[in-house]
Amino acid sequence: MTESLENIQGYPYLELIANQVVEGFITGLHKSPFHGFSVEFAEHRLYNSGESVRNVDWKLYAKSEKLFVKKFEEETNLRCLIVLDHSSSMLYPQREKPSFQNPNKLFFSIYASAVLTQMLYKQRDAFGLALLSDKIDNITDISSSFSHKRHIFSSLEKEIFQKDSQERKTTKITPFLHEIAERIHKRSLIIIFTDLFSWEDENHDLIQSLQHLKHSKHEVILFHVNSHSKEIDLDFENRQYRFMDMETREEIKLNPVEIQDNYRKIIEEKIKEIKNSCGQMKIDFIDADINKGFDQILIPYLIKRIKMR
Repeated sequence: MTESLENIQGYPYLELIANQVVEGFITGLHKSPFHGFSVEFAEHRLYNSGESVRNVDWKLYAKSEKLFVKKFEEETNLRCLIVLDHSSSMLYPQREKPSFQNPNKLFFSIYASAVLTQMLYKQRDAFGLALLSDKIDNITDISSSFSHKRHIFSSLEKEIFQKDSQERKTTKITPFLHEIAERIHKRSLIIIFTDLFSWEDENHDLIQSLQHLKHSKHEVILFHVNSHSKEIDLDFENRQYRFMDMETREEIKLNPVEIQDNYRKIIEEKIKEIKNSCGQMKIDFIDADINKGFDQILIPYLIKRIKMR
């Protein structure tokens, strides 16, 4: 059984794990307020009082005692592009071999992207993937086919094995969000995974690029991927540490406890500005702590998808 769950490098097989997460999540929805949008939500919508009962699914009514209308293909199809920041800062915390128990930001984001891709595929939606750092390293078409899903999983699996010793990738994603806004002509859902550690860009540059996506009629979910206890709370022991910028390799020695209060104030103000701007633009800004699992990814996605109908 162990061999079937792992590839030769010892990492869980991406597609199998993604499917297990999605199936578990859907099963959980049966017991939640989202019951009506669980297994059937890709193919049905709630019946609106006064409309024709011609397309009511009476078999589903017998099971759920709720009225659902069968949706036509053009009603169900969604277009989604998953944008993954895979710069070197996403390799924090440094792990010899990241795992679900001890992930780094990139490992978490890769599996979160795979889980979303599996969910989109099950809903017969179209999906694509863009990998960004200081350039667009890869961007796929947006398609709903099985072969396209396998292509995306293959691309994500390659990213799992990005090592800290390899080429340094800096973060400068805002110009490429502008490019994506110009490139994708049909209204789509743009899901972004990034740690926001793009110090070359001021907040307003990121906000402008998000505005461009909204101006192009896209819906956006921005997942702020972070190790909350370390990167936001600066929760370290009261002693000297050597900190290294994972993109520039610059180093500094200090006791984090001595700067903790000032650091928290600065980082929280930066995040608050982006979050408030996203709220004004009706962009979902989600705090995605890498130690809190995938429900924090799937629930905001599900809510956004329902709103886009």
